[in-house]
Amino acid sequence: MESELKDMNSNPPTSKEERPLLKSESDVSAAIEELDKKFAPYARTDLYGTMGLGPFPAAEKAKLAVAMVTLVPVRFILAMTILLLYYLVCRVFTLFSSPHREEEEEEEVVQEDYAHMGGWRRSVIVGCGRFLSRVLLFVFGFYWIPESYPDPETTCSEEGESDKEEPERPGVIVSNHVSYLDILYHMSASFPSFVAKRSVGKLPLVGLISKCLGCVYVQREAKSPDFKGVSGTVNERVREAHKNKSAPTIMLFPEGTTTNGDYLLTFKTGAFLAGTPVLPVILKYPYERFSAAWDTISGARHVLFLLCQFVNHLEVIRLPVYYPSQEEKDNPKLYASNVRKLMASEGNLILSDLGLGDKRIYHATLNGLFCKS
Repeated sequence: MESELKDMNSNPPTSKEERPLLKSESDVSAAIEELDKKFAPYARTDLYGTMGLGPFPAAEKAKLAVAMVTLVPVRFILAMTILLLYYLVCRVFTLFSSPHREEEEEEEVVQEDYAHMGGWRRSVIVGCGRFLSRVLLFVFGFYWIPESYPDPETTCSEEGESDKEEPERPGVIVSNHVSYLDILYHMSASFPSFVAKRSVGKLPLVGLISKCLGCVYVQREAKSPDFKGVSGTVNERVREAHKNKSAPTIMLFPEGTTTNGDYLLTFKTGAFLAGTPVLPVILKYPYERFSAAWDTISGARHVLFLLCQFVNHLEVIRLPVYYPSQEEKDNPKLYASNVRKLMASEGNLILSDLGLGDKRIYHATLNGLFCKS
């Protein structure tokens, strides 16, 4: 028996099923490093590391400990107070008002919003929303947000209409997507409508606020009929905003997912199908310790780390309205590609062909590696 055991120990299993995939912690680190190179647009490069699990220097641990008993409670209470206050504003000024309803074809779900409500009540909702969104960013440590405006002559399309006395109104705002904080900034800047999951409309407090924003609700898991319905709704909103100054502006993230802020993924064509002018906006989050990018960190953990930072940084580059040429209007893919290249050039971003599917593979593999380690 002893000789058999010695033989087994001296001859380890050679099959893939029996052989361990990762022998040590160093193997896990090497595998994660390779993954980060392959899926660079989603990799965290800050002090907090992949998935926000460190390792943390002793000084950083001390800073986090102090912040958790001082900054975090105060900021959390202030944030919840602001959220509740704005909910009450929305509730009061939508009383006795019926929401604008749009039924989707072949779908039971109805798009509801208060963004089409006119008059002074709508002005109060928008004004308070913009102001309180900026206050909330201040509470989160974004004390100042510098905005730059590149020269229109160097950024407009060659066949654009920027020389017209009354230029066309943009139908949609397009922006790169780095964090949930992007939404707060755009709310403070222009209070546009967003595309959101259907479940958002049913959330306490946030649900009513999303209806006041005029969000277009989608179900990612659903395929053909819902996609057509949402695409049609978005296109109608884009055309409406383009033609009607009083209509709510819609804001789209054409990448379809978030990145670490250094890259720009391939644009989906939804924002460009209508062929209307677009307003490109670039968001950048400079950091020293913790990156505001949402990738690989769970929501609660990310919010906690964000609240622990005394100062957070956000820089905005607001490009001039991009007027498509006739060729771009006829070819939405070309239109999307040209706007993407312009944003990458002006924002010093790296172009990447990865997408949401690649991101899911990256996250799933990371979770597997951390479980093994």
